[in-house]
Amino acid sequence: MNANHHDTSASTHSRQITLRSPAELADALPFVLGFHPTDSVVLVALHGANGRFGGRIRVGIPRAPGEWDSTADHLAECLVETSARHSSPPDGIVGFLCQDPRPGETAGQVYERLRPLAQRLRTACGALDIPVYEVLCISDGLHFSYCCPDERCCPPDGTPLALSGTSVMAAAAAYAGVNVRGTLRDLEAAFLPTGAPGEAGQRSALDAAAAEIVPRVVDGADEQGRARLRETTLALAGRLLGRFAEPPRRIGTDGVRRGQAAVDADDDARVEPAEAAAVILGLQDRLTRDRLAEWMEGAEGVAAVRLWRVLARRCVAPYGEYAAAPLTLAGWAAWSTGDEPTARVALNLALQADPEYVFARLLHQACNEGLNPEALRSCLRQERENRAAAERTTAPHTRRTRTRTRTRATRPGGARPAFPRTGPAERHGRGAPGARPAGRASTRPGGSAPRRGGRRGTRSGR
Repeated sequence: MNANHHDTSASTHSRQITLRSPAELADALPFVLGFHPTDSVVLVALHGANGRFGGRIRVGIPRAPGEWDSTADHLAECLVETSARHSSPPDGIVGFLCQDPRPGETAGQVYERLRPLAQRLRTACGALDIPVYEVLCISDGLHFSYCCPDERCCPPDGTPLALSGTSVMAAAAAYAGVNVRGTLRDLEAAFLPTGAPGEAGQRSALDAAAAEIVPRVVDGADEQGRARLRETTLALAGRLLGRFAEPPRRIGTDGVRRGQAAVDADDDARVEPAEAAAVILGLQDRLTRDRLAEWMEGAEGVAAVRLWRVLARRCVAPYGEYAAAPLTLAGWAAWSTGDEPTARVALNLALQADPEYVFARLLHQACNEGLNPEALRSCLRQERENRAAAERTTAPHTRRTRTRTRTRATRPGGARPAFPRTGPAERHGRGAPGARPAGRASTRPGGSAPRRGGRRGTRSGR
């Protein structure tokens, strides 16, 4: 590594590790992100004389080279502006281009093909007066340097990545309890339809639910009908959440650790196609989605991530756009419970499903900027408390009104007419486990005006 490169340091909780070569930088990347990035551009900010790791930003590598210039400019500006708002502008940047070879292509050819993108990243950062100390290409188990001319440490044919678990970064991460979740592709697959034969049944259930529910959430629909639908969706979602109270079974009866696919299959079996369809369509109502965002802490938040992951997988074609709501809720619950890698993946997929989904955009930006989710958690807790206080205030009045009504309806010498023991809200599921009473939130976690159009009907959620 040439003399122009600075030492960089990464912290694993309170432990600090010094990285002195491109090989150590390449090995550290999965621990910085929490997963092995695939088909990604990653920029990491460096601060101070020793290059302490700061903010980071990741996007997919654009397929069209004509988009590389704008992508490089956007990434550099976002990282510098975010770092400046959070602490201070970076003193340097390191970049990573991660992509597996295409069929018939070698890792060396990937390295050369992406060279113009690496150079564009350097000039984009240089235009902001931020030096780029290194840009690495990682492909097919090798890493290549675009900046180091010393063939002794950075040969043109590439250098093999360190064996898993053998580097100083891996040792420090294991000591601190930091896990790498596999590849980005693996994390994304947990939120995407599997293509299994059961998708036909789920599609039919979505068709049936759309015919019933979409007219009740479109612009101009009857507000009372929307309120009843809201209560029904909240009640059903609450019952489904209860099925995820127990942690997933990760060890089989034979004592062998089960794969993620088997764990996901268990979770899928907990939700029937009609139930999934009803909640997916009901989530297109923004107020319903915002109420369910209150599932954000502790065991409830962890269970909610699993439920939203199942519902995102059920958004089969042509209902892919409807996945924006469960994906955003999954990202929010994951971020709120401290699982940033899962949060970033889910929110990025939500924006792929619907680039204009405002709640996902706001959460994605806040998560990438390293903000504390407690501010939003506090708002949602206050909303829940205000709603409960309003119900306690109105409940006695409701009971007095019913008593007077029954008295007037009683005929002398005759029996009193029968009255239902529950009101409309209870009949539509208010009393179901996990459901919370309805009410318009004065502070919403995100949203904008409803958008007209959309597949299979109009969605009011943003």
